[in-house]
Amino acid sequence: MNARLNLLDNPMVATSLKHITSAGRGLKDSTVPASTQELVRIRASQINGCGFCLDMHTKDAAAAGETPERLHMVAAWREATVFTDAERAALELAEQGTRITDSYPGVTDEAWENAAKHYNEDELAALVGMIAVINAFNRMNVMVRQPAGAYQPGMFG
Repeated sequence: MNARLNLLDNPMVATSLKHITSAGRGLKDSTVPASTQELVRIRASQINGCGFCLDMHTKDAAAAGETPERLHMVAAWREATVFTDAERAALELAEQGTRITDSYPGVTDEAWENAAKHYNEDELAALVGMIAVINAFNRMNVMVRQPAGAYQPGMFG
């Protein structure tokens, strides 16, 4: 499978990617636990069907020590007993923020209030930014049919 457009070689896209990547890097420095950040990126990528981002973030999470059991359970987080209440709140926020067009008003007050029980204002802002950034990457990769499977942990960092 070949991508429809080479996102790294096209100057127009490369400029956009530089800014999106920069935003994502800034958010990684938040106090939201790194494992939660990866779980959020994985869940959004699952919903959006982005194989490239799933490949990247599951490998990065595993390289950082995330367990296979938890990685396999992200799609079924509601039924899984392996996630903390804070992680569940972040996954719910990621899910509703990603499916924003599927249901008005998007993220429910209940989901927001649940997340606010576990994360302070700066962490909520970081989660919102992370969800927005991963959705941007997902959409670009899905549109160009970016192949998945060749990512090596840390290869872009």
